[in-house]
Amino acid sequence: MTTTELKPRPRLPEWLRTPLPTSETFGHTQALLDELKLHTVCQSAKCPNHWECWSKGTATFMIGGDRCTRACGFCAVTTAKPFALDPDEPARVAEAARRMRLRHVVITSVARDDLPDGGADHFRKTTEAVRAINPHVVIEVLTPDFCDRDASIDTVLAAAPHIFNHNLETVRRLTPTVRSRATYDRSLSVLRKAKARRRGATFTKSGLMLGLGESDEEVLTALADLRAVGCDILTLGQYLRPTLRHLPVVEFISPERFQNYAAQARRMGFVHVASGPRVRSSYHADEFRAPSAA
Repeated sequence: MTTTELKPRPRLPEWLRTPLPTSETFGHTQALLDELKLHTVCQSAKCPNHWECWSKGTATFMIGGDRCTRACGFCAVTTAKPFALDPDEPARVAEAARRMRLRHVVITSVARDDLPDGGADHFRKTTEAVRAINPHVVIEVLTPDFCDRDASIDTVLAAAPHIFNHNLETVRRLTPTVRSRATYDRSLSVLRKAKARRRGATFTKSGLMLGLGESDEEVLTALADLRAVGCDILTLGQYLRPTLRHLPVVEFISPERFQNYAAQARRMGFVHVASGPRVRSSYHADEFRAPSAA
C-alpha cells in the first residue's frame, strides 16, 4: 500500500479516546508560542497529545523552521525547501522556557540536509541559550541523524545536553518504508557515538512507534540492538496516522502488550521506560529521573 491511497481511518479503540481538556493554560501556552513565533512538533507533526501537554503548560520546541528536507511516511511535518536559519530563535526558545517555568526542556528540529552540519550548531546555540537563562533546567535534545557525521554529533554534545535523543522509529524491516533517507544502522551508529563521546555524562534515548506491522520478535530485536549501543531510555507508543496520505495503522497495540514490552525492556537494562498507547518521544519526558548510581 502506498501513502497516497486514501483509506478511511479505523475507529480508535477505547483506550485511545480521551476528552479534550478545557484548561485556560492551553490558551496561555498557545498565545506565548505565537508571540515568540516559535514552532512546536506538537502542532507541525499533529501530535494527538498536544491538547493535554499545552494544557499543562509544556511543549516540545522545534527549531530550524517548520520545513523538513525529508518525507517520512509517518510524519505530518511539511516537506519543502527550508528557509534560512533564524539567528534569534535560540534566545526566543530560552525565553519561552523561562516564562513557562519548565524544569525539563525538549528541543527537536526538522531534518536540515540542506545545511553542511545538518543544523547541529543551531542545536548547540539553543541549548546554551536555554541553560544561560536557567542553569538548573534539564535539557533534552531530539535530533535528526545528521547523516551520521561525527562533527555534527560532537557539536551538539559540546553543549552538554542531559539527554541525547534520536529515534529509531521502527524495526529494521520496516525502516525503508517508514523513514525517508534514514537507515536503521545509521541511527544505531548515531546513538553509539553519542554515548561513547560523553562517557556517561549524557543519557541516550530512543523510541519506536508500534502498530505499523512489526512482529513481537522484531520489536524485541530492535530493543536489544538499542541496548547494544548503550541506549539508556526507551519510549514505545502507538503509531497514529496523521492524515489519510500517510502510512495506515496496521494494528492497535493493547495496553497489556505495551506493559509486556516495558517489562522486557527493563530486564534488558534500560534505566527508564515509557511504554503505552499514548506515549510519544517527549510525552511526560520530565518524569525521567537519573538513577542514583549513574
